Amino acid sequence: MAEEELPGVLILDIGGTHGVLEDLAALLKKHFHLITMKEFLGNREEMSKKIQSVFVFECRPTIDRELLESLPNLKVIGNSGVGVDHLDLKMISSFGVKVTNTPHAVADPTADIGMALMLASARRLVEGNVLNFLGPSYFFGIPHFCCDRDDLSEAIFGM
Repeated sequence: MAEEELPGVLILDIGGTHGVLEDLAALLKKHFHLITMKEFLGNREEMSKKIQSVFVFECRPTIDRELLESLPNLKVIGNSGVGVDHLDLKMISSFGVKVTNTPHAVADPTADIGMALMLASARRLVEGNVLNFLGPSYFFGIPHFCCDRDDLSEAIFGM
């Protein structure tokens, strides 16, 4: 399929501080014609007809009434995160535009981090790790976390 036949997707930018990650952009390019905000603003009249979707990555680009009014063929806004608090859903739906997100994409990793933080807190893992590298004499007055500082504990923390 030629690039002109692919549906146009508006993104803020590729790479950089706030742009879509380059690996993700490469994946998107297989199915869409990516149009950056800079390209869109440079040729608003021509580009606005091609754009059928907006890909929101890290809450950017900002979806406001002006943008929605300038995109007559817009069908969907794809949000790359779980939350949609940064989007005015009522206003967007008044334009007949659908909004998607990825509600379960980070559920398991979030639970894993939560468990890891609880275990690390309960077992004072971070303090133990610092103590292991700097040595117990550095932290005079803090109770020892293990019997001895031996090669095994250095191997576990020093991997």
